[in-house]
Amino acid sequence: MFKNTSRGTGNRNQRNNPYLLDEMAVRFHRSAAGVAWRWRTETLILAAVTAAIWRLAALGAIILGTAAVLVVAVPVTRRFTLRRFWCVLARHRLQRLCYEARLHTRSGRLPLILWTRPTKVGERAHVLCRAGICAEDFEAHIGELRAACYARDARVTRNRRWSQLVTIDIIRRDTLAASHAVASPLVSHGTRPRPVPLRDDHPSLADTRQP
Repeated sequence: MFKNTSRGTGNRNQRNNPYLLDEMAVRFHRSAAGVAWRWRTETLILAAVTAAIWRLAALGAIILGTAAVLVVAVPVTRRFTLRRFWCVLARHRLQRLCYEARLHTRSGRLPLILWTRPTKVGERAHVLCRAGICAEDFEAHIGELRAACYARDARVTRNRRWSQLVTIDIIRRDTLAASHAVASPLVSHGTRPRPVPLRDDHPSLADTRQP
């Protein structure tokens, strides 16, 4: 005789459930608290990521604001930023000049600007000339060069050993010019010296007297 092992377990098997279709038609009622509890892990992860992004954005805004204040307020950082700005501008303007003035090879290759650094009077650019371009080509376009860089003047110097290396000095300031002009105190008060009238017996009027 075989022992019936299905007793007490038939009600747990969905294949033996006579109300299977009824359970499929049942509508589930979900509350907000229940949904939040079921999705608590995902909700916590999303909240943590959002808070981290917000804090990083706020920290980035604070850092950028502090850097902008330092650049504007501190003279050293302001001068450094302005010098680097002019160096970048000079590099782009030199490249544009080489294109417009046809300072390039027949294949369309422009001279290579190796390095641009600030100087006391402006900027200095070190240029590598490709085959077909020389320092004399830049010297022939001095007027266009200083106009393209918004400069007072420009100078071209060829390297004594390597003729393909050219140094271009952009002159923006005159270090020998007077930085402060002392005005006359009479001009500040708005007064001018008045001429002193000569008397009739003054020696300078002796020749103009009539007999």
